[in-house]
Amino acid sequence: MPDNNSNQKKQKQYEEYVKTVTPIHSLPINMCKAFFTGGFICVLGQIVLNCAGRLGLDKDTAGSWCSLILILLSVILTGCNLYSKIGRFGGAGSLVPITGFANSVAASAIEYKAEGQVFGIGCKIFTIAGPVILYGILSSWILGVIYYLFMKI
Repeated sequence: MPDNNSNQKKQKQYEEYVKTVTPIHSLPINMCKAFFTGGFICVLGQIVLNCAGRLGLDKDTAGSWCSLILILLSVILTGCNLYSKIGRFGGAGSLVPITGFANSVAASAIEYKAEGQVFGIGCKIFTIAGPVILYGILSSWILGVIYYLFMKI
C-alpha cells in the first residue's frame, strides 16, 4: 500500500510542474492584440473600398471586391502558413472578420488534401465552417419568418 505522504509529495511536485509549464496570459494584452489585429484587417478592407471607389465602382461592387480581395489574401496567407501565426498573435481579432472564415475553410482543405479530392477536400472542407453556414442560414430563415408574420399583423 503506497504511503499517503508519498502521494501528497508527488501531487505537490506535479502541481509545481504544471505551474512552470502553463503559459501565463494577460487578458488586457490579449485584448489589445486582438483589437489591433482586427483593426488592421478592417483598415486594409477600408483601403480596398477607397481604392475601388476611386476607380469608379459603385458602393455594392466595391464592397464585393473588398470581400473577395480579403478572402483571397486570407487563403494565400493560410497556404503560406502565415495566417496561423497571425491567429496566434491576434487571437479573435484575426478570427472574427471574413478573413478568419476563409482561413477556416482553406485550412481544412489543406489539412485533408492527402485523403483525395472527394473524400478529403470535398467531405472535410466545411468541417469548421459548416456549422457557421448552417446556423447562419437557419437563424436568418427563422428571423425572416418572424418578420413576415409581424408584417402581416
